[in-house]
Amino acid sequence: MRHYINYDGKELTIHFSEENTFACDYDSFISKNKSNKTIEALEETELYVISFNDLQLFYKNVQYGDRFGRLLLEEIFTSAIRHIISVHTDTAEQRYLNFLYSFKHLQQRIPQFYIASFIGVTPQSLSRIRRRLVHN
Repeated sequence: MRHYINYDGKELTIHFSEENTFACDYDSFISKNKSNKTIEALEETELYVISFNDLQLFYKNVQYGDRFGRLLLEEIFTSAIRHIISVHTDTAEQRYLNFLYSFKHLQQRIPQFYIASFIGVTPQSLSRIRRRLVHN
């Protein structure tokens, strides 16, 4: 799944989710405000949905449910912080290498222009980066 926002008439990819993982706009889900993010299935997808209230019941009634939720959100938070820092400090090539490391199972399944958007470059720049890495 691809997570993106519309900004200034452009779709900016901000995250990818692979199968058997959670996909959610956590900010909207937790705050109960309208989402400004779109989550798009890139392949045939089967979804399981849980409401906010049911999630609260899960946390309360399932042994270690609250721990599960905390650990999940800690992982999401640290991943988001790493990506934000990378966008501001890493070269485009390093951001692409970070993408390959973080989403190694998805790289052949995601269109290149979505990957380019995620790492903050044009598709042409991504092609040059990929060519350089192959020749090195």
